Amino acid sequence: MYGLNEYASLDGINLEVAAKLDTGAKTASLSARDIKRFKRNGESWVRFYLAIDAAHSHPIERPLARVSKIKRRAGDYDPEEGKKYTARPVIELDICMGSALRSIEVNLTDRSAFQYPLLIGSEALKRFDALVDPSLKYAAGKPACATDAHTAE
Repeated sequence: MYGLNEYASLDGINLEVAAKLDTGAKTASLSARDIKRFKRNGESWVRFYLAIDAAHSHPIERPLARVSKIKRRAGDYDPEEGKKYTARPVIELDICMGSALRSIEVNLTDRSAFQYPLLIGSEALKRFDALVDPSLKYAAGKPACATDAHTAE
């Protein structure tokens, strides 16, 4: 059982953040800035800084899993630009909530205007076999995943 908000540990980045669990969103989003795609040994990678007060001092590099098209909110739509979506890079990231460690897809976007730097959508929640009670907060407690206890499903 998870609450509307949970603590999540970003494995490999050594950072714990507050996350919003959003069953109405499909994908997960992590607050990032200065997002740049590049090639390494012929493969697509992405370099970014976390847009989180405590953790933006050094760049993070990860293989690019794919590029996601995210629908723009009505207030973000620019008719002159003509695009009803925004393209966001997606990476695989190991996330620990409670005692569960899962590898999930996370799109990168600047969420600094939002209260929670990590939004976990329905696709990722399925990987956690999550039941979300929106009346609860931090029901799973602090992340407590053993480094060798990684489970993909």
